[in-house]
Amino acid sequence: MVKTCWRTRIDDDASGKAEGLMWHKDLGNHLYGEFSMAVIQANNLLEDHCQLESGPLSSSNSGPYGTFIGVYDGHAGTEASRFISHNLFSNFKALVSEHHEISENVINKAFSATEEDFLCLVKKQWLSRPQIASVGSCCLVGVVCNGQLYIANAGDSRVALGRAEPGIRRVKAIQLSREHNANIESVRNELRSLHPDDSQIVVLKHKVWRVKGIIQVSRSIGDAYLKRTEFNREPLQSKYRLAEPFHKLILGSEPSILVHKLQPEDQFLIFASDGLCISATKKLSKLCKISLAMESPRDSLKQHSR
Repeated sequence: MVKTCWRTRIDDDASGKAEGLMWHKDLGNHLYGEFSMAVIQANNLLEDHCQLESGPLSSSNSGPYGTFIGVYDGHAGTEASRFISHNLFSNFKALVSEHHEISENVINKAFSATEEDFLCLVKKQWLSRPQIASVGSCCLVGVVCNGQLYIANAGDSRVALGRAEPGIRRVKAIQLSREHNANIESVRNELRSLHPDDSQIVVLKHKVWRVKGIIQVSRSIGDAYLKRTEFNREPLQSKYRLAEPFHKLILGSEPSILVHKLQPEDQFLIFASDGLCISATKKLSKLCKISLAMESPRDSLKQHSR
């Protein structure tokens, strides 16, 4: 199995560098600075995808400009993470163009539209490829625009902010995303409150908490077999089928969203899943200072700098 994953080293400044099971791009430019990427392949089939888009954030060229970062941690197959990487950003741009703004509402709608589109694909392919109903993906997104940072997460990927501590040559790590994993007590409590009549909504199995004893994440895009009961039946594999039909979706797709005003001390961001990492917006400190200087009165800028 390892032999099929092993690749000879390829050096290419445009596409990155590959050596064995690792692929990385040391430095690339985006609208606000530099970024780097790294992928380590842990399985025979790499199920994770990522993207970094920089430039117009709407379908109209006159719309806002910024940077869009996505990390899509797939499971049970590649279809969901690949579908997200091909469709989420275009859905986001169309909604920004329609609403004339970037907002939590727009990001929520982009996630929802991508989810619905993928579930439609599952329905079309159900008879010929029932396995696609078990495929899903975590979805972590970041948007940097006009001095604002939007973080949206569905699943258990994570984003951390590196912030310089004044007077100390040290960077403090601040987690910006909220994770949705059944091993977290607050997530288990949330699931139990949503499903008060289901004593098996979370099950401890081999010392790991799982939703319905099957999956750790409580939110994702895909995983149709836990969202629509029509897909939780034969010919889907028995390990994914529940004993009884359900009347409300078990997994959600709505992301947790955080909006953060960038500060001069904010140095860089790290977006990561267990198989893929993007370190984006290096030199972010310079960006913040420029943005604040252009958009804020001088006294306000001094106050932010303090």
